[in-house]
Amino acid sequence: MQDQLRLDGPPRKVAIVTGGSRGLGREMALSLSMAGADVCLASRTAAQLDATADFIAEKSGRRPLTIPTDVQSSEQCDRMIEQTVEHFGRLDILVNNAGSGDRRGAGSGIWAMSDEDWHDTIEVNLYSTFYCSRKAAAYFRERGEGGVVLNISSGTAQRGYQSFAYAAAKAGVISLTKSMASTMANEGVRVNCIMPGFLSQSPPESDSEIETRKARGRFNPARRLGEAWEMGPLAVYLCSDAASYVTGQVISIDGGGLAGGIAPTGHDPAALAEASNG
Repeated sequence: MQDQLRLDGPPRKVAIVTGGSRGLGREMALSLSMAGADVCLASRTAAQLDATADFIAEKSGRRPLTIPTDVQSSEQCDRMIEQTVEHFGRLDILVNNAGSGDRRGAGSGIWAMSDEDWHDTIEVNLYSTFYCSRKAAAYFRERGEGGVVLNISSGTAQRGYQSFAYAAAKAGVISLTKSMASTMANEGVRVNCIMPGFLSQSPPESDSEIETRKARGRFNPARRLGEAWEMGPLAVYLCSDAASYVTGQVISIDGGGLAGGIAPTGHDPAALAEASNG
């Protein structure tokens, strides 16, 4: 069973993680590398990419390839995948993690959202997944050896959320996942989606932040917030041969938050204040 979760082959798997320089992307990239994959990190900020590559190299013994990429550009997405294949000789796994919930217009009423706010958020969260998936799918199909696409959505896709464009984009990621999975299974390409929720993006930096997270976690059935590293093992499983019969699935990792109905804490001012302030 442990061998089925390894990504070091032969041949060694090659994985791209977009938005891989920080947060959940960094943790998934680290786990994939620890499982034996060669990894390419893609994001817009070169300095963050280099720092994360150094961190992963120290932990896993192999330094990832880094390619600064604006995933809102289809040309840059194509070039990033081409450069990865040129560098490693192959591509086996694409993790579409790049995105942002704090884009323009977040938290405003729909009546106040401009065209520019809407398009900016949709592009970085949904178009990027399409651009990278299209190029990777063409490569997988041409190579004829299959591949894995792992998309990252959000629990906001399943509930009302004040960032209209973000919620809509993440719901679109789920639909895109299912459409790709159903049409590419005969090509040996598996496509799945992780839907994270109530996960901390990074370790707490102060005692007050620790207490705030504890307070917020009390509203979750798991009685805590998730940690970013907990995305890593799930990503490894879905990208490995252990999940060879798993495709078209949306897997939630949220401590039971959606199942337990945590959404009202975002609407009840008293509950929200208690969660924020402890």
